[in-house]
Amino acid sequence: MLDANIKTQLKAYLEKLQQPIELVASLDDSAKAQEMRSLLLDIVELSPKVSLRENGNATLRPSFAIGLPGQMPRITFAGIPMGHEFTSLVLALLQTGGHPPKVDAEIIAQIKALPGTFNFETFISLSCHNCPDVVQALNLMAVLNPGVTSTMIDGGMFQGEVDQRKIMAVPTIFLNGEEFGAGRMSIEEIIAKLDTGSAARDAENSTLKQAMTYWSSAAARQVLRRRFTPHAKASVPACSPSVSAAK
Repeated sequence: MLDANIKTQLKAYLEKLQQPIELVASLDDSAKAQEMRSLLLDIVELSPKVSLRENGNATLRPSFAIGLPGQMPRITFAGIPMGHEFTSLVLALLQTGGHPPKVDAEIIAQIKALPGTFNFETFISLSCHNCPDVVQALNLMAVLNPGVTSTMIDGGMFQGEVDQRKIMAVPTIFLNGEEFGAGRMSIEEIIAKLDTGSAARDAENSTLKQAMTYWSSAAARQVLRRRFTPHAKASVPACSPSVSAAK
C-alpha cells in the first residue's frame, strides 16, 4: 500500500512513540477493506510498538480505530486516510502514542477540562484542503479528553451516509448526531463553541488582571513617594520654642 519512500519517513516518525498503540480494524469483503488492511499491515511492520487486531465491531465498515491496548479507542478513520489526510493519520498515531502535540498549554488545559460526552463525526473528501485541519483538531481533543471521540468519514466511500444526512459540502461536522458546523474550523473555534463558560472566565480574568495592574501601580506610587520624599521632612520635627531659646 505504501511506497518505500513513505515507509521510510513513517518509520522515522513512529520511532517517536512513547508507548504502545493498537490498531483495531472493522473490515468487510470489499476491495476497499483489502486496501485498508494492507495499509494497516504496512504500519505495523514499521514499529514494534504498533499492533493490529481485526475484530473491531464498528458500524461503518471498512474502518479502523487507533487507541491504547486494553482501552476503548477514541479515534476512528472510516476511510483510507491517504492524500491530504495522511498527515491526520500520522499525527493520530503519534499523539495516541504519547508524543506531545504542538499546541499551547492553555488550549490543552481547556480541552482536558471540557465536561460531558462529545462524539464527533467529520465528513471529508480526500481532495479537500480544509478537511485535515478539522480532523486533526478533533483527533487531538479525543486524545486529550476521554469524553471525546472523533470519527473521520470519507464521503466518497460512504455515499449512503452523505445522502441520508443531506451533506452538501465538506468538511461537515456532526456532534452527538446533530450538525455542529461546516467548513474550516480551528481548534480554538471548536473549543469556544463547546465551552460556553469560556467567555465569562475571560471576562473575569480580564477584570482580575485590571485590578492587579491597578493595585500594583498604586503600590509602586507609594514606594516612589516614600523614596523621593526629603529625609528631613519625613523624620525631623519642627523646632519648638524651647529649643530656639536654648540656642
